Amino acid sequence: MNESQAVKPWTRPYDWAEVVLGVVAMASPLWMATDNAAMWTMVVLGALIALDGLVSLAMPGMVAGEAIQIVLGVLLFISPWVMSYTHLTGIAWSSWIIGALTVVAGAAALPLAQAASRMAGSH
Repeated sequence: MNESQAVKPWTRPYDWAEVVLGVVAMASPLWMATDNAAMWTMVVLGALIALDGLVSLAMPGMVAGEAIQIVLGVLLFISPWVMSYTHLTGIAWSSWIIGALTVVAGAAALPLAQAASRMAGSH
């Protein structure tokens, strides 16, 4: 993707991936065994991941959004240990996988957001 595509809203695939990952995290308690802590962790962090992805799509030059995305991914990854639901294998693995993929997507989108921010500042 070149820099001109980096500044065009609603076009960055990594941000779309973040939205999808957030929605999957939010919905995963619907089809997996869960407890109250796991359910609310997945719903809240999933909603925040999806919302941050949407904001990044709408405002491609916002570098902070990608940094926030990385932090949210780390929080989702560590949540089975912090919120004590490692015994719920399906939802715990969902947290680990979706959290890791969110970190990767946020890190991959960071250079694009930086390029968009630089281009916006040069106008």
